[in-house]
Amino acid sequence: MRKATGWIFLFIIMLPISLMAEPAAATSDSGTTAWMLTSTALVLLMVPGLAMFYGGLVRTKNVIGTMMHSFSAMAIIGVIWFAVGYALCFGTNILGGFVGWKDDYLFLKGIDESVLNAHIPEYVYAMFQGKFAIIAPALIAGSFAERVKFKTYLVFIALWSVLVYSPVCHWVWASDGFLARDGAIDFAGGTVIHITAGISGLVIALYLGARRGYPKTAMNPNSLVLTLMGAGLLWVGWFGFNAGSSISSGLDTARALTLTQVAAASGAFGWMVIEGIHHGKATSLGFASGVLAGLVAITPAAGVVTPLGAFFLGLAASGICYIAIQVKNRVGYDDSLDVFGIHGIAGIVGALGLTFLLRPNWVSAQADGWSVLHQFGVQSWAVLISFAYAGIVTLILAFALEKIMGFRLSETEELAGLDHSQHAEQGYGLLHIN
Repeated sequence: MRKATGWIFLFIIMLPISLMAEPAAATSDSGTTAWMLTSTALVLLMVPGLAMFYGGLVRTKNVIGTMMHSFSAMAIIGVIWFAVGYALCFGTNILGGFVGWKDDYLFLKGIDESVLNAHIPEYVYAMFQGKFAIIAPALIAGSFAERVKFKTYLVFIALWSVLVYSPVCHWVWASDGFLARDGAIDFAGGTVIHITAGISGLVIALYLGARRGYPKTAMNPNSLVLTLMGAGLLWVGWFGFNAGSSISSGLDTARALTLTQVAAASGAFGWMVIEGIHHGKATSLGFASGVLAGLVAITPAAGVVTPLGAFFLGLAASGICYIAIQVKNRVGYDDSLDVFGIHGIAGIVGALGLTFLLRPNWVSAQADGWSVLHQFGVQSWAVLISFAYAGIVTLILAFALEKIMGFRLSETEELAGLDHSQHAEQGYGLLHIN
């Protein structure tokens, strides 16, 4: 009896030691995994939403070609992401932290049984992040709509994804990225996606020059109905974009979803008020632009500000973006669909403005020595380095591709339209007028 009691006592003593020696592997949580699967689908929905938004804004002869810029990114970047993109973005630092790498991430070959500490299969996280990689270059296409060769565009987005998106994503979102270590806040991609895409689009638009006939020739949208439907799909998809970036299914998720709704509504509200004062009437395009401005501005801030802060960010973004587009019209450069004027500017508004609207409980959780001034400096540095790097590399890419392949359509091709010259199709089965 004494011997049995001794063995039981020894077992009780050794059990916690053995558990400490070999901690249990993370297991997936069905609720969190289900939400992240849903978020992944919602973010992918944004790509056809973007295609509709852009497709409605161009002339009839360019609707298919413009929509193909978005849809083709799903194929090109989808392949690059599973092959090397995930490794470059979320692997361990290489080249002095310029980018990441991990052999297990190459072709996703080493994550078949991996479950992250967030209690989701790593496959789900990889696919969720892959949708961000897809939409970033697709956004750029709006800046040079109606005037670029399709095959050159495909090469451009492939190179841009590897040389621009992957390094900036690693700096900001990888655990060992230098901007992440500095404490830069970018909850869902204001810097990584919207600022980089905005400045890249502006650089190419300036480098290639305006569409033939711009601004003297009327270049009216072929379907604002299509554009409004696209804006609606983007609004819906953005709930996955922002709330999914919590990589959880709890309080942080609810906060991000709520702030997304508030900012989108306030952005649309602000734009309608501004148009009403400035022009005496609100337009459907203005409404859609305000929605996007609010959504972009809250993207970097969706995890750290209050609902009132989201309201102010949405209003500020709509006002500042409205001014930016008026300046563009005065200056006369042809950022065709206002990618920089909305995505680039609103991304900057959100990335910098969040500093002054942080939740009190978020601030109280920071280490001693933290200050608003310090955080503003960190945010400014993240915006500046991403802005400059994306702009410079994009200019080099545009110059090289123009010399090697030709980036811009010939006059004959541009006048015929993308649908005919690049795809041998037409969007509506009707002869185009302009």
